[in-house]
Amino acid sequence: MKELLLLVFLVPIIGSFLLPLAARLSEALRNVLSLVFVLAAFGCSAAMAPAALRGEPLFVSYELPIGFSFGFNADGLAVFMALIASFVGAIIVIYSFTYIEHSDHKNEYYLMVTLFIGAMMGLVYSTNLIFIYVFWEVSAVSCWQLIGYYREPEHVLRADKAFLITVFGALVMLMGFMLIYQQTGTFDITEMRGAELSNVTVLLVLVGLLSKSATLPLHTWLPDAGVAPSPVTSLLHAAVLVKIGVYAFARFFIFSFSVDPVWHRAVPIIAACSALVSAGAAMCEYDIKRIIAYSTISQIAFIFLGLSIDNTLGISGGLLYIMMHSLAKGGLFLCAGVVEHNTHTKDIRQLGGLIRTMPVTAVTFLVCAFSIMGLPPLGGFFSKYMVVSGAVEANHPWVAVVFVCGTLMTIMYLMRVFNAVFLGSSPAKIADIKEGSRSMVGSAVALAVLSVVGGLLVYFPSEFVKSIVIQIGGLL
Repeated sequence: MKELLLLVFLVPIIGSFLLPLAARLSEALRNVLSLVFVLAAFGCSAAMAPAALRGEPLFVSYELPIGFSFGFNADGLAVFMALIASFVGAIIVIYSFTYIEHSDHKNEYYLMVTLFIGAMMGLVYSTNLIFIYVFWEVSAVSCWQLIGYYREPEHVLRADKAFLITVFGALVMLMGFMLIYQQTGTFDITEMRGAELSNVTVLLVLVGLLSKSATLPLHTWLPDAGVAPSPVTSLLHAAVLVKIGVYAFARFFIFSFSVDPVWHRAVPIIAACSALVSAGAAMCEYDIKRIIAYSTISQIAFIFLGLSIDNTLGISGGLLYIMMHSLAKGGLFLCAGVVEHNTHTKDIRQLGGLIRTMPVTAVTFLVCAFSIMGLPPLGGFFSKYMVVSGAVEANHPWVAVVFVCGTLMTIMYLMRVFNAVFLGSSPAKIADIKEGSRSMVGSAVALAVLSVVGGLLVYFPSEFVKSIVIQIGGLL
């Protein structure tokens, strides 16, 4: 089992560099190997899940010469995040088979997608702050390359913008890690549990988390990243990349360090402003991918609100919404990709009536949208209900008010998109557009079905996240 803890990130990372070599033999072999490497990460995480559920996390540590420790820990939180990232990653790799079939630089694409999944695995399982930073930056490089995938000058500029903002945040976070080391004498999180951090240290680390999770005021790179291929926006900017920030927030400020109570008031205020401002921006946009990107910023802020509530119910709801949002928002981006791929436009003003020619995509989009809106019986409803209940239980009614207002705005802008794209009359130039390929539509449908199943069988994932909060210890 300990070997699995190393294979879970080594297989996709090392395997990613073998993909260009495999492409010399066959492009189909390269595509399949990419999927196999990502599925290997999912399989290793799934094999470690039973032990994590029993409260028996696996731990591997190697001492390095200069005082660092190369440590990995498969506790419930790490396994939970790894399962989500690798599973959604596998679905998106399948979607990519058709989407980028006729694009250039396909070797680079599969290398970077697989490398990103490997970096995510290394980040969530690592117990050393320096290695967390290293994997954090590997994910930033992969993101940079994938956003600028089409090589257009405007695309490269937007990729550079995303890279600069997230790397700046990571460097500020690294300074916070240095202060933690100065205070505790170690970079190993498992050895500093309960350590009290100064407000300066918390602020430095928080800047890095907010930049990666695209939270106000460091959010502007995410809507601009919509120039990337749709599977990239789904993987990096809806399902996985922006979740790194909320994962690290939970790991550091809920399950590891003790911080001044003022941060349990400041973070919800930042999150509330981010949620409402980004929802307002989504209501004014006409680019379908930018609308969904602003929606991501808003929903990530809701997750921050849940995690900042100091009780088991609120934190569990925030963690559960990481899963439900990844499934549904990933599905929305994949549906948007089908529309863009077939109509060659992202402007909702130039679309309409596609439900008649793309009925499966339309229904899939609507189901995923319902989950993001928080409508029962889909998965998004139960996670949001847990957060609101936790806020009321913790005597934070204003958090519940923000959630209700944000949910109403979410309904408005997502239904606006559905109405503009799928209802009404079709413009003449897209009247004959047909449904997308089986792999593309099937991938989106799979995520929509899982959003429904996640709601109907919500007991199991909700118990999993509750056990994470209880086993790791809850708030310190």
